[in-house]
Amino acid sequence: MITGGGRGIGAATARMAGQRGFQVCVNYVRDAGSAREVVQDIEAAGAKAIAVQADVADEDAVLRLFETVDRELGPLTALVNNAGILETQMRVEEMGADRLARIFNTNVVGSMLCAREAIRRMSQRHGGVGGVIVNVSSAAARLGSPGEYVDYAASKGAIDTLTLGLAQEVARDGIRVAGVRPGFIDTDIHGDGGEPDRLERVKHAIPMGRGGRPEEVAQAILWLLSDEASYATGSILDVAGGR
Repeated sequence: MITGGGRGIGAATARMAGQRGFQVCVNYVRDAGSAREVVQDIEAAGAKAIAVQADVADEDAVLRLFETVDRELGPLTALVNNAGILETQMRVEEMGADRLARIFNTNVVGSMLCAREAIRRMSQRHGGVGGVIVNVSSAAARLGSPGEYVDYAASKGAIDTLTLGLAQEVARDGIRVAGVRPGFIDTDIHGDGGEPDRLERVKHAIPMGRGGRPEEVAQAILWLLSDEASYATGSILDVAGGR
């Protein structure tokens, strides 16, 4: 299951997972058309995929999401907690409680609810066969995003803490938990923040001199999901061009 799988890093990860033989649930909130395109691409690669609408900030919707996967794809073995939002660039002194609630409910509460449901299915303590959870954080958790997205950065700091703590909590239940911290990646999330060309402005501050591609982050996620990473848990992999 890939939350926020209809666009950007989530879509690249879903397509790559299908190419590697995974059955894939592409979760989305609003853009059903993009999610269907991802499903079609996965099916064209010979794998099974479904698109399921659910807002991960809504507990009832999360329950329906996982029940749909149970029914249509069978036992869950991998969760990519990718769904995340940011809002218009703003200083903290200008932020209201409604904005903060939206950011943290999706980015943190949503990830924890999905992790909970995945553990209930994967854990050997509950009769599962084990599995992997990969949490998509952000280099913003290290850098802070001053003057732009301190709320988003703080939410991703919480994701890093979730990754570290949860990995230790479920390690003996047959579940690995790891994270990736993308840097400036060429996706449309920058438009959500009000600056579609943000990469052009910041690329000179990146040691590699460019933004990353969603597929480059997807490669890291798929490695963490694979048996090649069988001894990696609690690890957080930076994919940020050296920044």
